[in-house]
Parts: sequence; C-alpha cells; structure tokens
Amino acid sequence: MINVSIQFTESGQPKYMQLFDYLKKLIAEGQLKTGEKLPAIRSFAEMLGVNNVTVINAYKQLENNKYITAKKGSGYYVSGSKLHEEELFSSSDIGISDKTSIINFASATPHPSIFPIESFKECINEVIERDKGFAFGYQDSKGFKPLRKSLLTYLNNKYSIKMENEDNIQIVSGSQQGIDLIGKVLINSGDYVITENPTYDGAIAVFKSRGARVVRVNLEQDGIDLIDLEKKIRICKPKLIYVMTSFQNPTTISYSTNKLKDLLALARKYNTYIVEDDSMSDLCYENKRLETLKALDTKNEYVLYLKSFSKILMPGLRVGCMVIPDLLISDFTKIKHASDISSSGLIQRSLERYFETGKWDEHQNYMREIYKGKYEFMLSRLEKLSSYGIKYNKPNGGLYFWIRVPKYMSAREIYDECKAKGLLLIPSSIFYDINNENRDNYIRLSFASSDIEQIREGMTILEKCLAENQKCTK
Repeated sequence: MINVSIQFTESGQPKYMQLFDYLKKLIAEGQLKTGEKLPAIRSFAEMLGVNNVTVINAYKQLENNKYITAKKGSGYYVSGSKLHEEELFSSSDIGISDKTSIINFASATPHPSIFPIESFKECINEVIERDKGFAFGYQDSKGFKPLRKSLLTYLNNKYSIKMENEDNIQIVSGSQQGIDLIGKVLINSGDYVITENPTYDGAIAVFKSRGARVVRVNLEQDGIDLIDLEKKIRICKPKLIYVMTSFQNPTTISYSTNKLKDLLALARKYNTYIVEDDSMSDLCYENKRLETLKALDTKNEYVLYLKSFSKILMPGLRVGCMVIPDLLISDFTKIKHASDISSSGLIQRSLERYFETGKWDEHQNYMREIYKGKYEFMLSRLEKLSSYGIKYNKPNGGLYFWIRVPKYMSAREIYDECKAKGLLLIPSSIFYDINNENRDNYIRLSFASSDIEQIREGMTILEKCLAENQKCTK
C-alpha cells in the first residue's frame, strides 16, 4: 500500500479532483514509479475515509490524462514516466528566464525596455490625484464601469464588435484568468471541450483541471477542419469550442471570412458556445483589418470573446476583458467575485485614462512597428536556413514562426541542443497531445522579447544546431 498523507479541504474543489492532483504530483515527483500498482479502489477508499466513487473518479482522471493505465482484471498501474515529464513541460515554464545571457525565442511578452513606463505613469498619477483613496478600493466585480464603456467604443471601432450594454464586458486579471472563469462557469467533470490541434497548452491545462475531456480537431490553412469538427460535435456534444482565429498559437494561422461564418453557423446549429481567444489581432503587419468571430455574432448568443492587452502593453498589469453573451452575465459576475472580488482598481482606472487620452492607440502603433521590424528580420534569417530542409509559413502578423523540421530531426533534441548553447525556443510537444504523430516535428520561435542583435545571434545558434543534426544523418 502506498503511503498517502492527503488532507482533503473544503475549498470547493471536489474530493476526487483533490485526490487526482495529489496522485499526479506523486507520479511527477517519482514517488510513484513507472509500473507500480495503485491500491484497489475499495481498500483505498476505506483508508482515505471516502466513498468508492471518489477513488473511481480520481483514477478515471489519471487514466484520461495518461498518468495511469488500467489492466483488465488486475488494476491500475503508473504509466511511463517520460510521457509525464513532457506533460509537465509548459510554454510558460520555458518562456520565463531571468538569465540575461539567455536568448529567449520562447517568450511572447514584450521586453521591459519598450514598456510605456512614462505614459502609463502619467495615467496612474492622474488617477491618484483625481480619485484619491478610491483608486485603491474594490471595484464592481464586472470591472470599473468607465473602463468598460471605453472598451465598448474601442471594440466597436476596431473590430466591429457592437455592444450597447457595458454589462456584457467583464474585466479579468489577465487572459489566463478569463479562461479559468470560463472553465468554472461552463465546464463540469466529464464534459467535452473541443480545441484546435495543436493549441495553447495553458487553455488545455485549465480545461483538464475542471475534469473536462478534451477532443482536438486539426487545422487547415484557413482555420479549423469544419467537417471533422461537425462530426465530433455530433458525437461529443461539447460544452464549448476553444479557438484562436487570428495568428493562432502556435501555428500562426488566421481564419478566412468564410470559415468564420461557417464556424458560427455550426455553433447555432448545435447550440454550442465558442470561446474566441484573441491576443494577436492587433499585430497585423499588412494594411488589412482582420475579422473576428465575435463581430459576426450580432445577437451576442454564442461567442465568448477574450481579449488580452499583454502583448501590446505590459504583462505584469494582469488585465484583459471578455465580451459575454447576455445569458451568462450573472454567472460570470458571481464566479469573478468568488475568484478575486475584482481586478486591481488602480490599474483599471489608469487603463481607462490610457484609452481615453489616446495613449493606447499611439502605443499600439509604436509596438506594431517594432514587432514588424523584428518579424521581417527573423524572416530574412529563416530564408537563409531553408537549405536545411525547414518549412514555414509567412503569417504577416503575430509574434511567432511555426517551423517544421526535417523528418530526420527531432524538435525536442533541437530544443535541448539550442538550450545548451544559450537559446530558448519551444518544441511542438508542448502543443500536441501525447499520441499525436506531429508532436516532435515542429519548433515555435518568438521574436517578442529579443532585440535585433539577439535575433541575429539566436538564429546563428539555431543554424549551428540544424547543421549538426544534418551532419549526423550523412
């Protein structure tokens, strides 16, 4: 019998999820070894003082997430440790590095040297002078009302998202909290969620933490495969579909207008919510306006639109917004209040001034030009690496390049070799599920955190690693 010292809490998280998290940690830390048999359900339940269903559901979650394997007539056994080592590997973990000697092609956040410190400080000072102590109090859980009004105007003018009621705007403490709130409002254990394949690993982590069963649908050049999507909607009856329609993470694909219309038609046909996660549409380097799915949802019925400001502004501000269908407003207000009461009052009030004084538009244009220059320089360096057999698209926007490596190369090995030489990038295993045939075929490069000289040096390191791998095959 394994040594278990779990203490169940009254945190609101079901006991089976607490047990799932605890056993997952034991596996990740190696305290439960590969091939080790887990206790029988009845005896384990008696030992923990819970009913059998709690243990059954915890084991099901572990099995769904590939941590354990069921052997008919024998019981449950810990799966191979290498798979779980990769699962615990996340894009956020890779992207965070405080070593100045490291060149970071993993992070998608702007470098602190280009943060709009002075202009945002002016707004903070103005708010403190105007509002005094009220700037530091709790806000309405929906968010500071003048900010929500400013965002209504901004979303209408910029994306043709037409809302008349500021109550449809929910301020969140960063887009990750937005995804978490969506999970808490819409998902119960055992529900199905459909995502693009590959997709953002942070969203997958949230959905799985709610006990969801994640079903993936491959992407085509203009968005999600609608034929396969409809088939899976019929079978799974998902609670929601999660998509990124502009410069998708990690593939950089943007949806065509026809695909957006057909996707919304499927949501209407099967009465299913779609979560549109948008952090990149502001970063189009062509003279064209990208359409959003939310703009087509004119009756505000099916699309939950999530907007992040971190890629343009400063990630540490932890502020974003959601546009919520009328039927869900009350649920989101309650869950937001239960999560953290409200997002920072000072930051919300300062951001409202940032929008109203025109500083947001000015800074957005400034950042777009900076990112465009980095994009074009990295693209020019990638073109010189084509002789090594790499393949990639030219997204003309966003912050990434999605690179397919030759069949004889391993994305994970390239990651390890580049890291040893001082370059961070992200291997595709982060974004695919464990059994996907493409999980070792791609690398994602971001130019957000690096200056031109760092991009030059980083691409030189990547070329050396590609050359060494090519040489080993000859």
